[in-house]
Amino acid sequence: MVGHQVEIAILRFPQDCGRWALVTSFLALRKSVFVDRLHWNLYHRSEMEFEQYDHFGAVYVIAHCGDEVVGGARLIRTDWRFGSGRMVYSYMIRDAFLENLPGLPSDICAEEPPVDPEVWELTRLTATRPGVAELILSSVNVWLKDNEAKRCLFLGPPAFMRMAQRMGFQPEAMGGITGNHDGRFLAFSCAVV
Repeated sequence: MVGHQVEIAILRFPQDCGRWALVTSFLALRKSVFVDRLHWNLYHRSEMEFEQYDHFGAVYVIAHCGDEVVGGARLIRTDWRFGSGRMVYSYMIRDAFLENLPGLPSDICAEEPPVDPEVWELTRLTATRPGVAELILSSVNVWLKDNEAKRCLFLGPPAFMRMAQRMGFQPEAMGGITGNHDGRFLAFSCAVV
């Protein structure tokens, strides 16, 4: 069970620069989980896993006990665009659907994912203690509601959607279960409540 010592920090750049060490620790946690333990072929450097979606428009939801990061996730608004030239990125689910992410199947969604300032995407959810993932999702829901969001899109293993159902959300699959060499995953959507 999660004790009262676990806190959630929701951090944005530049206003939260003073606490950015928590984001750096979250990137290190992601490497230890996704690269070291699960053996996903992801870019990493200096003991951190990061990618094109880790940009200054991302919002980080960090579960921590003091300076120790025990979980986290990344949020991106679905109308965000970045990059230039031939490749302009949006968010992971949409870019996979549009075949802009080699390695992620384009059949991740049955229909084209939205571009909407009231819809956010949550990815890279990870937790090292029981109950932390649920605490992160509850905190994300409150933050999204406070920021006038209507929906959140998720990408993760099928168990992630089952967890959302157990928590009382009403997730809707955006496509079928798909996968690659890293495992099986599912894109789904939930209303902010």
